[in-house]
Amino acid sequence: MKIAKNTVVTLSMHVTDAQNNFIEQTSGEGFTYLHGGYDDFFPKIEEQLEGKDIGFETEVQLDPDDAFGEYDAELVRVEARSLFPADIEPGMMFEGIPEDGSEDDLEFYTITDIEGDKVVLDGNHPLAGMALRCKVTVTEVRAATDEEIEHEHVHGDDHEDHDHTTVH
Repeated sequence: MKIAKNTVVTLSMHVTDAQNNFIEQTSGEGFTYLHGGYDDFFPKIEEQLEGKDIGFETEVQLDPDDAFGEYDAELVRVEARSLFPADIEPGMMFEGIPEDGSEDDLEFYTITDIEGDKVVLDGNHPLAGMALRCKVTVTEVRAATDEEIEHEHVHGDDHEDHDHTTVH
């Protein structure tokens, strides 16, 4: 089966930065997504995979705008240490509302530093501002189910218990 809109694609991936420093590699069954512009995967890689089938391999360079965006210094916040649990440490992630946002605008923040009674939070993705090199191999392609198409994402084997609550 060829990769086309509304197919479920499984990939083996190896990701490095632009200088070939290792970032991540898929393990187990790989990375699976619903193909066809559902914002489930990087559009630039989806374009390269269109019409291909199992065994296809490619390497795609993603500039920051094609991946996790440019680093935005305005997404860095300093908050009072008293707002957090006692056992926090750098690298931990929390959900929060942007300074000019509402509860509908929840974002993830990573603790980057703890200094005295202040905690530094960064709302940028850890790979923001980085160019990435992605080596991908197509390991599986199947037709998406009607339910997956309706919900615009892949369901696992346990899709009966699948939560469809969307947080923006």
